[in-house]
Amino acid sequence: MQTRPPLPPFTEETARQKVRLAEDGWNSRNPEKVALAYTPDTQWRNRSTFIHSREEARTFLTEKWAKEKEYRLIKELWAFTDNRIAVRYAYEWHDENGNWFRSYGNENWEFDGDGLMRNRFACINDLAIAESERKFHWPQGRRPDDHPSLSELNF
Repeated sequence: MQTRPPLPPFTEETARQKVRLAEDGWNSRNPEKVALAYTPDTQWRNRSTFIHSREEARTFLTEKWAKEKEYRLIKELWAFTDNRIAVRYAYEWHDENGNWFRSYGNENWEFDGDGLMRNRFACINDLAIAESERKFHWPQGRRPDDHPSLSELNF
């Protein structure tokens, strides 16, 4: 049995930790590693895509990060309860033609008792931006601790 601390029920501190761990995982752009944070029967809605297993999530993430180049993400806690967390986030990326985007969204997460995400419901909007409008400039990977948050960036 795999556990993924922090475990529910969440406090504000453990919910913030869970959000940062999720951000760090997605910024790794490693679909094999990231998929392990989800239950084998995880259910997702991501835009108009519906995912019904950890394996489908892994495939989705592989395709996502092949398309969304130079992907950099910031997540921020919005609300939490015992085993649920709501986040808002933004990420920047470019397509194969060098067109830059900032994608804004909200996610609702539900966790099982082992801290694995059972449900993930995401709403996302893409905004075309000029490369000069980018705000996420850290080296690929984990966002530095001193980088501004979404609130500090007024996003």
